[in-house]
Amino acid sequence: MSGKPKLTYFNGRGRMESIRWLLAAAGVEFEEEFLETREQYQKLIKDGALLFDQVPLVEIDGMKMVQTRAILSYIAAKYNLYGKDLKERAFIDMYVEGTADLMGMIITFAFTPPKERNLALIIERATTRYFPVYEKVLKQHGQEFLVGNQFSWADVQLLEAILMVEEKEPSVLSKFPVLQAFKARISNIPTIKKFLQPGSQRKPPPDDQYVATVIEVFKKD
Repeated sequence: MSGKPKLTYFNGRGRMESIRWLLAAAGVEFEEEFLETREQYQKLIKDGALLFDQVPLVEIDGMKMVQTRAILSYIAAKYNLYGKDLKERAFIDMYVEGTADLMGMIITFAFTPPKERNLALIIERATTRYFPVYEKVLKQHGQEFLVGNQFSWADVQLLEAILMVEEKEPSVLSKFPVLQAFKARISNIPTIKKFLQPGSQRKPPPDDQYVATVIEVFKKD
Protein backbone atom coordinates (compact mmCIF):
# COMPACT_ATOMS: atom_id res chain seq x y z
CA MET A 1 0.00 0.00 0.00
CA SER A 2 1.26 3.42 -0.86
CA GLY A 3 0.10 6.82 0.25
CA LYS A 4 -1.13 7.83 3.65
CA PRO A 5 -1.40 5.38 6.54
CA LYS A 6 -5.01 4.35 7.18
CA LEU A 7 -6.23 4.02 10.77
CA THR A 8 -9.31 1.94 11.58
CA TYR A 9 -10.79 2.46 15.02
CA PHE A 10 -13.63 4.20 16.82
CA ASN A 11 -14.12 7.97 16.54
CA GLY A 12 -12.50 8.48 19.92
CA ARG A 13 -9.24 8.11 21.78
CA GLY A 14 -8.87 4.63 23.21
CA ARG A 15 -5.82 2.64 22.15
CA MET A 16 -5.48 4.52 18.87
CA GLU A 17 -4.87 7.99 20.26
CA SER A 18 -1.18 7.46 21.01
CA ILE A 19 -0.77 6.29 17.41
CA ARG A 20 -2.44 9.46 16.14
CA TRP A 21 -0.13 11.51 18.39
CA LEU A 22 3.01 9.79 17.13
CA LEU A 23 2.11 10.09 13.46
CA ALA A 24 1.21 13.76 13.96
CA ALA A 25 4.49 14.38 15.81
CA ALA A 26 6.36 12.87 12.86
CA GLY A 27 4.48 15.18 10.50
CA VAL A 28 2.73 12.27 8.78
CA GLU A 29 -0.76 12.76 7.35
CA PHE A 30 -3.13 9.85 7.83
CA GLU A 31 -6.64 8.75 6.91
CA GLU A 32 -9.20 7.34 9.33
CA GLU A 33 -12.10 4.92 9.06
CA PHE A 34 -14.36 4.87 12.09
CA LEU A 35 -16.00 1.75 13.48
CA GLU A 36 -19.65 2.50 14.13
CA THR A 37 -21.37 -0.89 13.86
CA ARG A 38 -20.72 -4.47 14.88
CA GLU A 39 -21.14 -5.46 11.23
CA GLN A 40 -18.09 -3.36 10.25
CA TYR A 41 -16.02 -5.06 12.95
CA GLN A 42 -17.20 -8.55 11.95
CA LYS A 43 -16.38 -7.86 8.30
CA LEU A 44 -12.81 -6.90 9.24
CA ILE A 45 -12.48 -10.20 11.07
CA LYS A 46 -14.05 -12.19 8.20
CA ASP A 47 -11.73 -10.51 5.69
CA GLY A 48 -8.69 -11.48 7.77
CA ALA A 49 -7.67 -7.87 8.42
CA LEU A 50 -7.37 -8.30 12.20
CA LEU A 51 -4.63 -10.73 13.19
CA PHE A 52 -6.01 -11.26 16.70
CA ASP A 53 -9.57 -10.04 16.02
CA GLN A 54 -8.61 -6.75 17.67
CA VAL A 55 -8.31 -3.08 16.81
CA PRO A 56 -6.47 -0.67 16.45
CA LEU A 57 -5.72 -1.50 12.83
CA VAL A 58 -3.16 0.55 10.93
CA GLU A 59 -2.49 -0.05 7.25
CA ILE A 60 1.00 1.20 6.49
CA ASP A 61 3.77 0.23 4.05
CA GLY A 62 1.73 -2.67 2.69
CA MET A 63 1.04 -4.13 6.13
CA LYS A 64 -2.15 -4.47 8.13
CA MET A 65 -0.71 -3.88 11.58
CA VAL A 66 -2.45 -4.63 14.87
CA GLN A 67 -1.29 -4.53 18.49
CA THR A 68 -0.76 -0.97 19.67
CA ARG A 69 2.78 -1.40 20.94
CA ALA A 70 3.98 -2.99 17.68
CA ILE A 71 2.39 -0.19 15.64
CA LEU A 72 3.95 2.52 17.80
CA SER A 73 7.39 0.90 17.71
CA TYR A 74 7.28 0.68 13.92
CA ILE A 75 6.22 4.30 13.51
CA ALA A 76 8.85 5.51 16.00
CA ALA A 77 11.63 3.60 14.20
CA LYS A 78 10.45 4.59 10.71
CA TYR A 79 10.39 8.31 11.52
CA ASN A 80 13.56 8.48 13.65
CA LEU A 81 11.78 8.93 16.97
CA TYR A 82 13.30 5.83 18.57
CA GLY A 83 16.81 6.85 19.64
CA LYS A 84 20.14 6.29 17.93
CA ASP A 85 21.14 2.94 19.49
CA LEU A 86 19.85 0.01 21.53
CA LYS A 87 20.50 1.66 24.89
CA GLU A 88 18.52 4.74 23.94
CA ARG A 89 15.70 2.54 22.69
CA ALA A 90 15.70 0.70 26.00
CA PHE A 91 15.24 3.95 27.91
CA ILE A 92 12.57 5.14 25.48
CA ASP A 93 10.77 1.82 25.97
CA MET A 94 10.91 2.13 29.76
CA TYR A 95 9.59 5.68 29.77
CA VAL A 96 6.87 4.82 27.24
CA GLU A 97 5.75 1.81 29.28
CA GLY A 98 5.45 4.04 32.35
CA THR A 99 3.25 6.59 30.61
CA ALA A 100 1.25 3.77 28.99
CA ASP A 101 0.49 2.33 32.44
CA LEU A 102 -0.74 5.72 33.63
CA MET A 103 -2.77 6.41 30.50
CA GLY A 104 -4.29 2.93 30.70
CA MET A 105 -5.91 3.91 33.99
CA ILE A 106 -7.51 6.91 32.29
CA ILE A 107 -8.55 5.02 29.13
CA THR A 108 -10.55 2.52 31.19
CA PHE A 109 -12.00 5.20 33.49
CA ALA A 110 -14.96 6.03 31.21
CA PHE A 111 -15.87 2.33 30.96
CA THR A 112 -15.89 1.85 34.74
CA PRO A 113 -19.25 2.06 36.55
CA PRO A 114 -19.52 5.52 38.18
CA LYS A 115 -19.58 4.11 41.72
CA GLU A 116 -16.35 2.22 41.07
CA ARG A 117 -14.38 5.08 39.50
CA ASN A 118 -11.35 6.11 41.51
CA LEU A 119 -10.05 9.42 40.19
CA ALA A 120 -8.07 10.02 43.39
CA LEU A 121 -6.02 6.88 42.69
CA ILE A 122 -5.14 8.10 39.20
CA ILE A 123 -3.97 11.46 40.53
CA GLU A 124 -2.08 9.79 43.36
CA ARG A 125 -0.27 7.44 40.97
CA ALA A 126 0.53 10.31 38.59
CA THR A 127 1.99 12.52 41.30
CA THR A 128 3.82 9.90 43.38
CA ARG A 129 4.81 7.11 40.98
CA TYR A 130 5.08 8.47 37.44
CA PHE A 131 5.61 12.22 37.20
CA PRO A 132 8.41 12.26 39.84
CA VAL A 133 10.42 9.87 37.64
CA TYR A 134 10.25 12.12 34.58
CA GLU A 135 10.85 15.25 36.65
CA LYS A 136 14.02 13.65 38.07
CA VAL A 137 15.28 12.39 34.71
CA LEU A 138 14.93 15.78 33.03
CA LYS A 139 16.40 17.60 36.02
CA GLN A 140 19.41 15.29 36.33
CA HIS A 141 20.60 15.44 32.74
CA GLY A 142 19.46 19.04 32.18
CA GLN A 143 18.53 18.42 28.57
CA GLU A 144 15.38 19.39 26.69
CA PHE A 145 14.27 15.86 25.87
CA LEU A 146 14.00 12.63 27.87
CA VAL A 147 16.52 10.52 25.91
CA GLY A 148 19.67 11.35 23.96
CA ASN A 149 18.92 15.07 23.88
CA GLN A 150 16.71 14.54 20.84
CA PHE A 151 12.95 14.49 20.30
CA SER A 152 11.59 10.95 20.61
CA TRP A 153 8.50 8.81 21.09
CA ALA A 154 9.06 9.07 24.84
CA ASP A 155 8.58 12.86 24.76
CA VAL A 156 5.44 12.59 22.65
CA GLN A 157 3.79 10.08 24.92
CA LEU A 158 4.77 11.91 28.11
CA LEU A 159 3.11 15.08 26.84
CA GLU A 160 0.00 13.08 25.89
CA ALA A 161 -0.11 11.59 29.39
CA ILE A 162 0.36 14.98 31.07
CA LEU A 163 -2.51 16.50 29.12
CA MET A 164 -4.77 13.53 29.86
CA VAL A 165 -4.17 13.83 33.59
CA GLU A 166 -4.58 17.61 33.49
CA GLU A 167 -8.05 17.10 32.01
CA LYS A 168 -8.91 15.29 35.24
CA GLU A 169 -6.92 17.57 37.57
CA PRO A 170 -5.69 20.87 36.05
CA SER A 171 -3.21 21.60 38.87
CA VAL A 172 -1.49 18.21 38.71
CA LEU A 173 1.88 19.69 37.64
CA SER A 174 1.94 22.33 40.38
CA LYS A 175 4.81 20.59 42.19
CA PHE A 176 6.71 19.66 39.02
CA PRO A 177 8.37 22.80 37.59
CA VAL A 178 10.64 20.87 35.23
CA LEU A 179 7.67 19.05 33.74
CA GLN A 180 5.82 22.35 33.40
CA ALA A 181 8.70 23.65 31.29
CA PHE A 182 8.84 20.36 29.36
CA LYS A 183 5.11 20.59 28.59
CA ALA A 184 5.46 24.14 27.27
CA ARG A 185 8.54 23.24 25.21
CA ILE A 186 7.17 20.08 23.58
CA SER A 187 3.77 21.68 22.96
CA ASN A 188 5.55 24.33 20.90
CA ILE A 189 7.23 21.90 18.49
CA PRO A 190 5.56 22.76 15.17
CA THR A 191 4.03 19.34 14.43
CA ILE A 192 2.76 19.00 18.01
CA LYS A 193 1.48 22.57 18.07
CA LYS A 194 -0.50 21.85 14.91
CA PHE A 195 -1.99 18.66 16.40
CA LEU A 196 -3.10 20.55 19.51
CA GLN A 197 -5.04 23.10 17.46
CA PRO A 198 -8.83 22.83 17.03
CA GLY A 199 -9.79 20.95 13.88
CA SER A 200 -6.94 18.42 14.04
CA GLN A 201 -7.42 14.65 14.18
CA ARG A 202 -6.84 14.66 17.93
CA LYS A 203 -9.89 13.23 19.65
CA PRO A 204 -11.76 14.71 22.65
CA PRO A 205 -12.15 12.91 25.99
CA PRO A 206 -14.59 9.99 25.77
CA ASP A 207 -18.27 10.81 26.19
CA ASP A 208 -21.30 8.58 26.73
CA GLN A 209 -21.88 8.16 22.99
CA TYR A 210 -18.33 6.93 22.42
CA VAL A 211 -18.59 4.46 25.30
CA ALA A 212 -21.95 3.19 24.02
CA THR A 213 -20.57 2.70 20.50
CA VAL A 214 -17.57 0.71 21.74
CA ILE A 215 -19.78 -1.52 23.90
CA GLU A 216 -22.24 -2.07 21.03
CA VAL A 217 -19.51 -3.02 18.54
CA PHE A 218 -17.81 -5.45 20.90
CA LYS A 219 -20.94 -7.00 22.40
CA LYS A 220 -21.18 -10.77 22.25
CA ASP A 221 -23.80 -12.29 19.99
